[in-house]
Amino acid sequence: MESFFISIGEEKFRAEQLFNFIHKNRGAKIQNITVFSKVLRDKLENMAAINETKIYKRFDSKLDNTKKYLFLLEDNNIIEGVIMEYTHGLTVCISTQVGCRMGCSFCASTKEGLVRNLNPAEMANQIYNIEEDLNCKINNIVLMGSGEPLDNYDNVIKFLKIIHHEKGKNISYRNITLSTCGIVPKIYALADEGIPINLSISLHSPFNHIRERIMPIGKKYLVEEIIKACKYYYNKTNRRITMEYTVIKGINDREKDLEELIKILKDLNCYINLIPLNPIKEYDKERPSISNIEKFQQELKKSGINATIRREMGSDVNASCGQLRRRYTNGKDSKTIQ
Repeated sequence: MESFFISIGEEKFRAEQLFNFIHKNRGAKIQNITVFSKVLRDKLENMAAINETKIYKRFDSKLDNTKKYLFLLEDNNIIEGVIMEYTHGLTVCISTQVGCRMGCSFCASTKEGLVRNLNPAEMANQIYNIEEDLNCKINNIVLMGSGEPLDNYDNVIKFLKIIHHEKGKNISYRNITLSTCGIVPKIYALADEGIPINLSISLHSPFNHIRERIMPIGKKYLVEEIIKACKYYYNKTNRRITMEYTVIKGINDREKDLEELIKILKDLNCYINLIPLNPIKEYDKERPSISNIEKFQQELKKSGINATIRREMGSDVNASCGQLRRRYTNGKDSKTIQ
């Protein structure tokens, strides 16, 4: 931004003024940047633009305070985000891509493939749109919506640095979590960035032959390679790893799954987040009973591995990633977007 202002004959301190104004005021139109003169605002408006992401629709859960958003991008693509209320504050889950190409069998986000990557502004605007809509302050950010963050690596890294910047939103890296299906080279690269965010791995099976059926990425990166990369990440960042484990009846909730999980995770500083399967019509498997999931959790704890069961939030507003967007882009509802 400094280079930009110098290139148009302005002082470089204008960059800090602009950056601070945009991120303290949750995005802004150029004509509303009151720290600039009218002459400078007119000049900028003729040569630049501030990305505008709009709230297309909001859905409020009647079960809890979860709110699901559909956002309309400038090119008319639709993405989604969720805000959830916890005892430790407000957490927003944002998307990093329009669609996804990872092909995980139980995920609605990936069923139509990858449309395109989001840029850093489109990621930040999901947060600012929600804060503006609810007049609230977001405490935690989770990159766990539609898309694979590490498949959009450069834009995600830029977003993380922007949202963390002390002259902007100033969110602590400790309050940011990135969820990945396990793109091993990018896990190593992320570890070397010097930005100690929380890393969450979509594991879903300790066995390669089962995991690759659930998640095609398993054909490229083996479980043991992912675990090795996670150990490297922990040693670099000192941040405990989260293992996301969607529990699927008869697929990954058996005694031998439990034994293998304990075996591969015993030397890794991590905890397991057990997620009851959220069925979609394209994946005909079932979730186990809650009593079986609780038994699975207790056995993990007995072995010394901390395990939690994810609390379902906003289930009445399709709060799982990808479900709501698909409804609005695949069928009669899509007519209203055009």
